[in-house]
Amino acid sequence: MSPAAATETRRTPRPRADALRNRERIVTAAREMFVEFGPEVPLDDIARRAGVGNATLYRHFADRAVLVREVVLSVMTRTVRQLETADAEEADPFSALRRFVHAAADERIGALCPMLSGSFDSDHPDLHAGRERLEAAVQNLVERAQSAGRMRADVAAGDLMIALSQLTRPLPGIECPNIDQFVHRHLQLFLDGLEAPARSELPGAAATLEDLRSSM
Repeated sequence: MSPAAATETRRTPRPRADALRNRERIVTAAREMFVEFGPEVPLDDIARRAGVGNATLYRHFADRAVLVREVVLSVMTRTVRQLETADAEEADPFSALRRFVHAAADERIGALCPMLSGSFDSDHPDLHAGRERLEAAVQNLVERAQSAGRMRADVAAGDLMIALSQLTRPLPGIECPNIDQFVHRHLQLFLDGLEAPARSELPGAAATLEDLRSSM
């Protein structure tokens, strides 16, 4: 390491453990409240749920856009981790796919869609990298399940992502304390329809990930 690089390293101390814990608590609280109330929930309410002061929240996240981006990144990262764990632990690729879909629902991945509108910078490099990692992991798992003859061949990864997004998206104006049981119930019905052999002929063409990217 050069003297200049060593000096720069000394000038950039690592965040303290308590600062990292506060950041994680803020992101977790924001994720919960964005799901419950939408991305416009007051930041003061997020700080209160996280158990930190307003100054602490703004020290980590200068504005709402930065916090929303961090929440989206967190959800994508956790979702990819769930997929990789399922893929590593399940011998049957369709069983891994099934497990991943239910885990993604628990991560509230459908709540991302309302947050990706308005002034949100969906082309931020970190988001672009996270999205590519998630798409590649889903595409690989779908292809493996189809190659094993366990998943019908007339669907694509885009079909899976669309259904997962729609079936896990919170419905506005619905107050149901047991809504999660219906989400998983309907996801299970959808997954049963993905298994091979196909029981019907699907109208239209399969939705690919490229189709989704071009429509965003």
